[in-house]
Amino acid sequence: NSMFSYVLISFLMIRSCNGTDRISQNQTMADGETLVSSGGTFVLGFFKPPGSTNRYLGVWYKRSPETIVWVANKVSPLTDSDGVLTIHSDGNLVLLNGTKRIIWSSNSSSADAQMNLVAELLDSGNLVLKRQDGFKAESYVWQSFDFTTDTLLPGMKEGKNLQTGQTWYLTSWKNQNDPSPGEFSYKLDTIGLPQFVLRKGSEK
Repeated sequence: NSMFSYVLISFLMIRSCNGTDRISQNQTMADGETLVSSGGTFVLGFFKPPGSTNRYLGVWYKRSPETIVWVANKVSPLTDSDGVLTIHSDGNLVLLNGTKRIIWSSNSSSADAQMNLVAELLDSGNLVLKRQDGFKAESYVWQSFDFTTDTLLPGMKEGKNLQTGQTWYLTSWKNQNDPSPGEFSYKLDTIGLPQFVLRKGSEK
C-alpha cells in the first residue's frame, strides 16, 4: 500500500511538470508536453496544421488552440513527433529532431551557458530566454517578440531600429497548412516619408 502511494505521488509529480511556464538548462520539453504562461493565457507546444503531416513548435491561446500566434521552426518542419525543445550547451534555445540534429535555434550571440538561463513563456505570449534571476527585459538574451510571424500581439514592435538595422514586420503564412513565409508582408518603408506598406511580393 505504501509502495502504491509512492508510485502515485511520483506519477502526479511528473505529470505536474507538464504545463509549467519554463524550462531550465538540462531540462527538455518533448512533443506532447507544453509550457503554459503563468496567467494561463498562452501555451507553447508542438502542433500540426490541418491538412499537413508536418509538426511545428508554436505559441497559441489556451482558450483557442487553433489560433497560432507565433511559430519557431516555420521553415524547418518536423516530420514526426520526436521533436524536443531544450537549452543547448552554448546557452541557446534549440529544437532537436529525432536524430538530435538542431533544426531551429534562438541563435543569440548574447547566450552563454554560464548564465544559468531559463526559457519562460510570459503571459503576454512572449517566449523569452533569460537569466534565471532576472525579471526585467534587460535580463533577456533572446525573445520571440523580436521575430514576429503573422500576428501582432500587444508589446510587439513593428518598424525598424535605425541603429542596428533590425526590422520587425508581419508576414503571412504560405497557406493555412504551411506557416512558412507567404506572399504578403506588412512592413515599414523608410524610403521617403516613413509609412507602413502592405505588399504582395514586391507589389504594393
